Amino acid sequence: MKAKGKKFISLVLIFSLMMLSANLYAKERRGAKLIVTKKNGYQTEGELITVKPNSLLLLDTEGKDVSVSIADINVIRIVKKSKALLGAGLGFLIGAGVGAIVGLVADKVIDLGDYIWGPQDSALLGGAIGGTAGALGGGFIGASAGKNVTIQIEGMTDFKIQEALDKLCKKARIRDYK
Repeated sequence: MKAKGKKFISLVLIFSLMMLSANLYAKERRGAKLIVTKKNGYQTEGELITVKPNSLLLLDTEGKDVSVSIADINVIRIVKKSKALLGAGLGFLIGAGVGAIVGLVADKVIDLGDYIWGPQDSALLGGAIGGTAGALGGGFIGASAGKNVTIQIEGMTDFKIQEALDKLCKKARIRDYK
């Protein structure tokens, strides 16, 4: 193996060790963002710290801890970040790549000739069409993945409320509160 090859492999190994080391870039776990609507219509917004047996503990936008009793809750809304832009970007890249390959293959099969239409033109057209379709599809999928979740607590049985709280517990900053 040549010296350049060894240097390249060592560079790749060093880079992968730095990027894949989770402890170097560890961040504190964050809880889900919730909007809790009480039965009296008052809303409390904040990060879910933990789920207690009879209440939710939130960190509100001012940095204060707020405890909301389960008996007082009407609706809990879990606010998610939109992933439409990420989905559209990934869809565009995948669609453009596939479209360019299809354009090149179609140019070879149909053989339009180099006078009117060259293989690079077919790749560009295929990439543009595929990228547009991919961006639309990816944006739609990303938008639906980032949709808010609403949990209607009022009117639920105690068993269903406990199931909902167990699911919320997985989204809390502190999961196993005792």
